[in-house]
Amino acid sequence: MAQKPAVDDLTEAQATEELADLAQRLAEANTAYHTEDAPAITDAEYDALKSRNAAIEARFPHLKRADSPSDQVGAAPSEAFAKVTHAVRMLSLANAFEDEDITEFDTRIRRYLGLAGDAKLTYTAEPKIDGLSLSLRYESGKLVQAATRGDGAVGENVTANARTIDDIPVTLKGAPDVLEIRGEVYMSHADFEALNTRQAEKGDKQFANPRNAAAGSLRQLDSSITRSRPLRFFAYAWGEVSEPLADTQMGAINRLSDLGFQTNPLTALCDGPAEMLAQYAKIEQLRAELGYDIDGVVYKLDDLALQARLGFRSTTPRWAIAHKFPAELAWTRLESIDIQVGRTGALSPVARLTPVTVGGVVVSNATLHNEDYIAGRDSKGNEIRGGKDIREGDWVQVYRAGDVIPKVADVDLSKRPDGAEPYTFPETCPECGSEAIREEGDAVRRCTGGLICPAQAVEKLKHFVSRAAFDIEGLGAKQVEQFYRDEWIKEPADIFTLEERYGSGVKQLKNREGWGEKSAKNLFEAVEEKRNIPFGRLLFALGIRHVGEQASNLIARFYGSWDDFTAAMDSAADCEGPEWERLLGIDGVGEVMARSLVTAFAQENERESIDRLTAHLNVAEAARPSTDGSPVAGKTVVFTGTLEKMTRAEAKARAEALGAKVSGSVSAKTDLVVAGPGAGSKAKKAEELGVEIIDEDGWLDLIGQA
Repeated sequence: MAQKPAVDDLTEAQATEELADLAQRLAEANTAYHTEDAPAITDAEYDALKSRNAAIEARFPHLKRADSPSDQVGAAPSEAFAKVTHAVRMLSLANAFEDEDITEFDTRIRRYLGLAGDAKLTYTAEPKIDGLSLSLRYESGKLVQAATRGDGAVGENVTANARTIDDIPVTLKGAPDVLEIRGEVYMSHADFEALNTRQAEKGDKQFANPRNAAAGSLRQLDSSITRSRPLRFFAYAWGEVSEPLADTQMGAINRLSDLGFQTNPLTALCDGPAEMLAQYAKIEQLRAELGYDIDGVVYKLDDLALQARLGFRSTTPRWAIAHKFPAELAWTRLESIDIQVGRTGALSPVARLTPVTVGGVVVSNATLHNEDYIAGRDSKGNEIRGGKDIREGDWVQVYRAGDVIPKVADVDLSKRPDGAEPYTFPETCPECGSEAIREEGDAVRRCTGGLICPAQAVEKLKHFVSRAAFDIEGLGAKQVEQFYRDEWIKEPADIFTLEERYGSGVKQLKNREGWGEKSAKNLFEAVEEKRNIPFGRLLFALGIRHVGEQASNLIARFYGSWDDFTAAMDSAADCEGPEWERLLGIDGVGEVMARSLVTAFAQENERESIDRLTAHLNVAEAARPSTDGSPVAGKTVVFTGTLEKMTRAEAKARAEALGAKVSGSVSAKTDLVVAGPGAGSKAKKAEELGVEIIDEDGWLDLIGQA
């Protein structure tokens, strides 16, 4: 995605266009989150878009749109529910992300009220529950109506559903004649996990996080479904009241508790920004131990008379602010360290965590990379995290961004349990007991068991049947695990003897869980189809370390036939001699890949397994590039921009068939750049380096005579 220009650099035309785009994107995000209970973007992305919109409006106030997101609260209520007009609007909160924002919040309030800097102002600080806002209306002590926030003015009538929640009293004693209670419906981590387990057992949709589960459960048309869901409720505010609850925010919260509502025990009084930030830090540290999701801390001016003087902006109160946690970070407990063994034998440490929500996703596992990372150093021996090692029982900071696998970023030594011992990385494989060695220059320790190691065997089999390898219809990772566990398949060759070994395979397989006669018959037919396999796919399917899909096809084109290739590997087994030099001479094959290849074929057990497999296959020869008369043979070509007469894959395949090497980047070694519409930095760099540039028509003319 192109980097947006700074707000100060925007022209008026650019600002107008971007405000329209932001209005549409934020409206869609609001609908997805509030109405459909299926967020399309993360909270952090949403906050960034709203912040950008506000900044542009501040610079160009005359361009503010009638449908400005700055004036929006939530989303329009669903047509599936009856509508409720709130007697007092349900507003949202302004957000703060830095400590300086809290000091500025306090300064703004003092300035608005005309108070001196040393005048005492007290605030409440409470966890910001990540759930669904709900308003409960009581008349004469009886619950008469429950409504979602909706767009702030009009919400959805969910009275029947609210009555099923145990934390919501149906009657109150000693309450004002009219009392509207505002709060948050949420779901605990334990209840969320149990719900998802039940959903999976029934084959129903599973929820992404507790907030989605709570929102989806409350907004059911059938209240019996809501009743079956473990929803909870925290009260923290009020709307219309026939008489005041108290003189202060804290006093009103205590009154709500006395009336029978659950209020958050972490709500505290703070004397100014320093104490507010201290409470924020305390709550952030406790976050993973709460058992429910929070995404920040809410500060409110305690004096209700001063709240009334401050009043409201269009969508937010002036007397309150939400101090959000960093979206990608959270603290939690590292319960244990497990070792997983991968396809190449790598021993990968995994942190098992007390579940915590990070960036809208519940995280219970995180990578610890390798033994050096656990010890607090990088692969060169330099300190990381200030040299702090990671131990079981530690209080750790978890980092997650986008689709990046969560990782442990830091350790709080002040919370390290007494007696916590440094982690000892295993020197034997936890799966098969074979020695686990770490070669010089390698950051990873690897099991030497090969196919006798069940973890490696299963992962190799999964890779073998993957889409870019044999891609056998009906035989995926789940089926591989089942067959391996039941000892039907131990190595790739066993796949092609399944029907033979079990006689009438269809009859035996169809009676197994998850299989029927048709699916069993289809599987055996799919296996038969894959007896004919291209050389490149076979080589990739073997899962040899450092040998990927592209390299496999490159090697296949170079050697042509499987027999010639295996003979060459035998001749190069000692990593010396003419065949070794020939292998290293292939453009794109380095010494690390070459050693991995010859080692795989030189190991007796692995070679015998490969030979047993190929005895059942017809390996198609790879077409060697016909480079006679080719104008691009031996040249390095780069394609950039949009190709209009062929796909990028077709262009690449054609170039390689003519003996060219296709690269993804331009360098001094590039011979030719084919630039289509939209060509950018690559074409510019080619110009700077003096590399020849032609368009797609020029490319077709060039190769047309070859």
